Amino acid sequence: MTETPTRGVGATRLPRAFGVNGLAATAHPLATLTGVQVLASGGNAVDAAVAIAAAENVLLPASCGLGGDVFAIVYEARSEQLYAFNGSGVAASGAHAAYYRAQGLRSLPLSGVHSVSVPGAVDAYATLLARFGTRSLAELFQPAIRFAEDGVPLVDAVAAQIASAAPLLSRFPTTRRIFLPGGEPPRPGAVFRQPDLAASLRIIAREGPRTFYEGALAERILEFTRTEGGLFAGTEWAGHHGALYEPISTSYRGAIIYETAPPSQGLLVLEQMNILEGFDLAALGHGSADWVHLLVEAKKLAFADRLQYCGDPRVIEVPLAVLISKSFAARRRQQIDPGRAREPAAASAEDLHGDTTSFAVVDRDGNAVSFIHSLSAAFGSGLVAGDTGILLNNRAGRGFTLEEGHPNCIAPGKRTMHTLNCYLVCRDGRPWLVGGTPGGDQQPQWNVQVLSSLLDFGLDVQVAAEAPRFYSFPGTDPANAGKPFELRIEDRFPEHVRGELERRGHRVVSLGPWGAASGVQLVQIDHERGIYLGGSDPRASGLALGY
Repeated sequence: MTETPTRGVGATRLPRAFGVNGLAATAHPLATLTGVQVLASGGNAVDAAVAIAAAENVLLPASCGLGGDVFAIVYEARSEQLYAFNGSGVAASGAHAAYYRAQGLRSLPLSGVHSVSVPGAVDAYATLLARFGTRSLAELFQPAIRFAEDGVPLVDAVAAQIASAAPLLSRFPTTRRIFLPGGEPPRPGAVFRQPDLAASLRIIAREGPRTFYEGALAERILEFTRTEGGLFAGTEWAGHHGALYEPISTSYRGAIIYETAPPSQGLLVLEQMNILEGFDLAALGHGSADWVHLLVEAKKLAFADRLQYCGDPRVIEVPLAVLISKSFAARRRQQIDPGRAREPAAASAEDLHGDTTSFAVVDRDGNAVSFIHSLSAAFGSGLVAGDTGILLNNRAGRGFTLEEGHPNCIAPGKRTMHTLNCYLVCRDGRPWLVGGTPGGDQQPQWNVQVLSSLLDFGLDVQVAAEAPRFYSFPGTDPANAGKPFELRIEDRFPEHVRGELERRGHRVVSLGPWGAASGVQLVQIDHERGIYLGGSDPRASGLALGY
């Protein structure tokens, strides 16, 4: 059910969705339909999430896949408990920083086999289903298998992604054969088939998820990485298991925001919200230069702290409790000049001691899932593992540094800090909002913008999903370290707002009217009326649908 929003900052391109029995908001209409069909047939929110994720492996090949990673937050209605999940993998057993420096490298490759970490997606599907689901992995893989085997017409956005990435995809014969048939990118509307991927999905459905990590399918993938000069021993794949844990959280304007913990960057959302809570944002006006300026300056502070102090918490001590505390935010808040852009450093040690896709699902029983999965950059490493049809991520290349002593320096068996994060917001002890967005280092920035739009200004979910977006560059990607700050902003912000931001010292770069490339997906729970409301970002060509 849909209805055009009337509340908020303006008319929207897409209608918001309503549901009574369940609702899904994803970045592809067929993925949304897949999830709603699972819900309508009696499956729960986690069943639907796994079916959506598997389908998106096929429908959104640039963004996610069996060779990628997963983070999620699950609300289990029966126990009234919240759980987070870390489905990220480790660096190769031979991945020593000294090895890469000896090759003359100053940073890790962003593509090819040396950019790959162990994928966590398949284990994530299985673990979440075993703990919360009611259906089998084999059953929930069936829509994805059909999409891969029979083919689906390419939507404009995916066709554009393939065309844009053609130089990367053409470098690797196994990848070129699938994505550039005849040497050319397929056109929008072309029926795109992936029979090798369908076969791999069938193998996992038949033999179980561990075949991806220590079975015949794993050996085929690992053998391919060896031919490419990779440093995986196989033991790091066999030893991979994701982890359920209690999500981290903070309060904001009477709500509790739950996020994924390190190595996820979810702490960036919480630190920024804590800093911003000390300002009366509602009095500034949504989309005003004052509002944008404060959000950008809070971002700079939180990102500087993340770069200085965060890494794999199994390997280094991350001062997480301090970084997401109210007292720490109060000290950092003092570093913001309301009238001038600054280039702040990380907090002092003394202060401390004092392309991706996201979706949301809810079901008739009140179970809720915020889910994000990714290959890291568009098409990940660019490598399809032999004849498996599986694209491998480039999380290691994009996440680690080669700087000795840095908390995020690559080492065997280490997880990189991760741009992936997702959130769930509670009010009065009950889930109120499930959401997330893709976008690398833009994710925590756009999540903060959406949360402020909803919690400070009361915008409708669809209006919030479509509202003009901005982000501060650079973020945490080692490839961009040291580059000057820019404020990249959609020009749906009025000219006088952009001019005032320039006057305050921001280097303003126009993104065009819809150029932020976010993919916000939102589900809001109205307990009083007993309904769900969904919002889906038109920048991602997705859909929110309830029933």
